[in-house]
Amino acid sequence: MRKPPLTVRSLRARPVVLKLKRPVVARIATITDWPIILIDLLTEEGIVGRSYLEPYIVKSMRYLVPALHDLGDMLKGRQLSPIEIFDAARKSLRFVGYEGLSMIAASGLDMAAWDAHAKAAGVPLCVLLGGSVGPVRAYNSNGLWLKAPEAVAEEAIVLRDEGGFDGLKLRLGRTRISEDLATLEAVRRTVGEDMHLMIDFNQGLNLAEALERCHRIDDHGLDWIEEPIVYDDLDGYAQLASELKTPLQIGENFYGPRQMHVALQKKACDLVMPDFMRIGGVTGWMRAAALAGVHGVPMSTHLYPEVGAHVMRVTETAHWLEWQDWTNPVLQRPYRIENGQLHIPDVPGVGLDWNEDAVEAHLVS
Repeated sequence: MRKPPLTVRSLRARPVVLKLKRPVVARIATITDWPIILIDLLTEEGIVGRSYLEPYIVKSMRYLVPALHDLGDMLKGRQLSPIEIFDAARKSLRFVGYEGLSMIAASGLDMAAWDAHAKAAGVPLCVLLGGSVGPVRAYNSNGLWLKAPEAVAEEAIVLRDEGGFDGLKLRLGRTRISEDLATLEAVRRTVGEDMHLMIDFNQGLNLAEALERCHRIDDHGLDWIEEPIVYDDLDGYAQLASELKTPLQIGENFYGPRQMHVALQKKACDLVMPDFMRIGGVTGWMRAAALAGVHGVPMSTHLYPEVGAHVMRVTETAHWLEWQDWTNPVLQRPYRIENGQLHIPDVPGVGLDWNEDAVEAHLVS
């Protein structure tokens, strides 16, 4: 018998800050403290949808937490239909714009709504979306920041062995290109030719630097070169994509599927990797995945490996899942990584539950 729809009761958003085991050291920033907003979407029927946001900057939570609570107040008493909830949240913020913090808040709400929706149906999210429970191919993105070449090469072995990975992401963008090349060569010697290597410049170069450096690493057998220049310079990306043999990866800064559409129309990339808090949560991902399918463009995830694993099971051009365990300390049951694959638990929803002792220890006001 069909179950009655859920009704939104309230939303609780809690800010926590964790210390990163391996701090982010990129050309544009160094991050040691990792902010996470834990979202609980409560329903009158007792089902709780859970999600989280990772907004990079601790002080951004001062604005996102109240925004999430405002959305919860606005939606109180409404039927919990994820797509309608997402569209209502975005429309309520239309006058301040669809991008930036507006989209991030709506995305966090959306992911929680889909979790609750799947729980009400009694199936994992990937099953609700028309797929099946199974493993998802992943690469390890937990480190390999801008350190000395020998230190990066040693860490590559550790990251490979954390879950039997056959793919690793390392970051480039040091002061001298010779140091970048030395790092890349040291890692390749250490992990071997069969290891898939992805390179991320974290938007650290101007176009002139990117043209030089990307051409210098173009024959190193890389799976992709990611975000060498500022994310919104699509004309610059189009020039790079037309000149390079190595696939060009962008997308973690697409604010909604329409921005991805524009990038694809401009031929600004060969690969896309939307971020869930910017693309629009599960709803935004599924809309973007349809575009990637039409264009035949491989699609990878950025952060949020748990929800990412579910949608990758139903994404036509699914490529790689980015594995980062930065939220594991506050999860009651972190996902399992084995043989380079993330394994989805066969439980209703996404499978997120909070470790309340850890949450309490890392809450911020």
